[in-house]
Amino acid sequence: MLTIVSDLFLTDSFLIKGEIENKYTRLQNLLDEHRRYFIKVRNATLVDLNTCDRITTPVLHINMDEILLAHEFLDTASDPRQAELFRLQKFHKVRVFFTGHLNLEVGGEVRPGSYEVDDRATRRFFAMRAPVLRGFNSREDPDLNLLSKLSYVIVNKTRLSYIYDFNGE
Repeated sequence: MLTIVSDLFLTDSFLIKGEIENKYTRLQNLLDEHRRYFIKVRNATLVDLNTCDRITTPVLHINMDEILLAHEFLDTASDPRQAELFRLQKFHKVRVFFTGHLNLEVGGEVRPGSYEVDDRATRRFFAMRAPVLRGFNSREDPDLNLLSKLSYVIVNKTRLSYIYDFNGE
């Protein structure tokens, strides 16, 4: 069984860490299925991307449209099904660019066409493995440095402005 530890969100202004209230499934599925404008996060810490100042609050509501990237810290050692899915999956190398104030570029590997509106496996969010972030200054902040060490990120497709698919698709 998976142990859900914590959730992480990146917006144009903040890195947000906390736990989604009443989480019932994996983060990517929850984000894809969420039908409200805001998602409720408990025990939230917001790290300002410009100043590294921190704000902590017991409850934070995040506008779904503000989320650029998300990540779920999990103990995946006991998830052989997920490992098998990754082993059998075909991936394309892509580089994505976001709309908004943050000049963020993320390169990594995705399922072919996962960023399209007609992708049958996803709605608004898709997973990218082995992400490499560019255009982002962590200012040696330990929380912001987490972004360069993630094994995957969940990407909000509605916030993408450009996608370069290295496979020509």
